[in-house]
Amino acid sequence: MPIINRLGDMQPEIAAWRQDIHAHPELQFDVHRTAGVVADKLRAFGCDEVATGIGRTGVVGVIRGKAGQGNRTIGLRADMDALPITEATGLPYASTNSGKMHACGHDGHTAMLLGAAKYLAETRNFAGTAVVIFQPAEEGGGGGREMVKDGMMDRFGIEEVYGMHNYPGLPVGSFALRPGPLMASADRLYIDIEGLGGHAARPHVSIDTVLVGAQLINQIQSVVSRNVDPLESAVVSICQFHAGTADNIIPQTAKLSGTARSLSPKVRDLLEKRLHEIVEGTAKLYGAKAKLTYKRDYPVTVNHERQTAFAAEVAKEVVGKDRVDINMAPVMGAEDFSFMLEARPGAFIFVGNGDSAGLHHPAYNFNDEAIPVGSTYWVKLVETALRG
Repeated sequence: MPIINRLGDMQPEIAAWRQDIHAHPELQFDVHRTAGVVADKLRAFGCDEVATGIGRTGVVGVIRGKAGQGNRTIGLRADMDALPITEATGLPYASTNSGKMHACGHDGHTAMLLGAAKYLAETRNFAGTAVVIFQPAEEGGGGGREMVKDGMMDRFGIEEVYGMHNYPGLPVGSFALRPGPLMASADRLYIDIEGLGGHAARPHVSIDTVLVGAQLINQIQSVVSRNVDPLESAVVSICQFHAGTADNIIPQTAKLSGTARSLSPKVRDLLEKRLHEIVEGTAKLYGAKAKLTYKRDYPVTVNHERQTAFAAEVAKEVVGKDRVDINMAPVMGAEDFSFMLEARPGAFIFVGNGDSAGLHHPAYNFNDEAIPVGSTYWVKLVETALRG
């Protein structure tokens, strides 16, 4: 089952769609142009139903197979939003929206699924229903959660759901996945420190929130190194430290923020417990007060065993057995496709993006050579799952 010739021929057209989306990146739920382009194309392809405004700005297309045959329904999901990054690629189709960039390849994900939708709507070589899902706000907004909360799964009768993401460093024409935990949960940390401001020359009559913040950052690292089982996986990163207004004033307050990642509920609970204890205890040691707000966000992305085995077999038939890693190591990045996998059985797979800059890097670009591979995978997933 090699790359479908028709999709290979469509590659320049699909790449042009991708590059247009790349040039007009939009953030989180504010994907009105992108969603409009997607909806217009789905209607032009002849989808049986096109629904907009799902999960605020999501788009869903329904494609029914052979008339009167099959009653199963599967969902295929792509994300549409970009990142608040200033692009540094120098490409002719680089971002025209200042400070916004498709630095994670969601433009490619959207284009590949659009290509598959066009082919499926033309051929209808399956028995049942394919539902193509175009999701907003994967980058921190929880658009997947919002689409599920909006009743998408029940409304469209989705029984299984599948997702795909590009993977820099994995060769083009390759896939990787695993059953069970694939990507980490992602929780948000917000730490507010209150001390006693004063003159920098008189620290002994102040309570220095910069010192407290620095100690907190150091102490927090002990959670992973000394509290988490070495055979488990966890990450805690403090990524922002805001304090002070001048070089001779000890600031009254400081703020830290960051993220906590894990691959199991047990470790997730441990991280939250220990972080509260360390934040409060360390601040007290220096005479300050500190409050941790721990916001649970994306859950662990857990692939269902049967659907993962099925997705792997389809991928093998598209690119060959030797180019599909069926037991890749989990990654500590997070995905709000996890909410869809909590609602329905399914699988998430990575497709190779070749030797590109990493995700979320200002020089990143989706590799258009991957388009026929990804689109073929989507089509064959439908045609194999919904055989007549």
